[in-house]
Amino acid sequence: MQYDPVKRRLGAVFNRTPFLRKCFYGLLDLLLLRAWHIQRELKRWISERAAANNPVQAIYDAGAGFGQYSYWLSGVLPKARILALDVKDEQVADCNTFFQRIGRPHVRFEIGDVTRFQEADAFDLVVCVDVMEHILEDEAALRCYSTSLKAGGMLIISTPSDQGGSDVHEESDGSFIEEHVRDGYNIDDIRAKCLRNGFSKAEARYSYGAPGKISWKLSMKWPLLLLQASKLFFIVLPFYYLVAYPIAFVLNMADVRMKHATGTGLIVKAWK
Repeated sequence: MQYDPVKRRLGAVFNRTPFLRKCFYGLLDLLLLRAWHIQRELKRWISERAAANNPVQAIYDAGAGFGQYSYWLSGVLPKARILALDVKDEQVADCNTFFQRIGRPHVRFEIGDVTRFQEADAFDLVVCVDVMEHILEDEAALRCYSTSLKAGGMLIISTPSDQGGSDVHEESDGSFIEEHVRDGYNIDDIRAKCLRNGFSKAEARYSYGAPGKISWKLSMKWPLLLLQASKLFFIVLPFYYLVAYPIAFVLNMADVRMKHATGTGLIVKAWK
């Protein structure tokens, strides 16, 4: 499946006013289970830094996309400088305009390649969500992330696992998302890649366990397939979510609170 046509349709609706864009970010936070996992990990990490009197001063959002995580982080950490990088110039321009309009000049978007960009010892945190599965030269990206982090800084990654993370379960299956260059990471492989590319410690755990897999189909996969099939589904979509989302909400809550022996997603944390 190609995400970009659906993204463009949604962007045309939600980019009309700052209020609508904020609503869009709120919807993404509710619908995307990976946002639940990432925000939970970051809240814990930010609290630990605050308790140690070590405030977060600079953040790098690597492959920022719509700017969802830069928006959330800039609300939680209004004094932190945030640099968000993406390859799509129209997306970067839209995000810069939006953040200026809402009075958050400490957030800056730039066009760039995460496999080449580095700013030595500049950031306390690197956030990389739904990016690594799109990058062929993933170890080059990891080296850039570690170079850009301050000593003790943390990288957090959300990416599909090799346990069906791109909706691939058999050798004959194709990826549900055609833009992926790999069908998912082996949990030990991605830890090893972090450790040999500048990180002193790396942890990884599964997300999208049994509850998350069902939630993903209800809240994301089926609606996206229907939106791609017909624009008319935009009219039906609110009514669909009135029925489907309460179920997905409970499943998401269960997924973030459970420890999974396996899962279609990975949450990776690595420290310099």
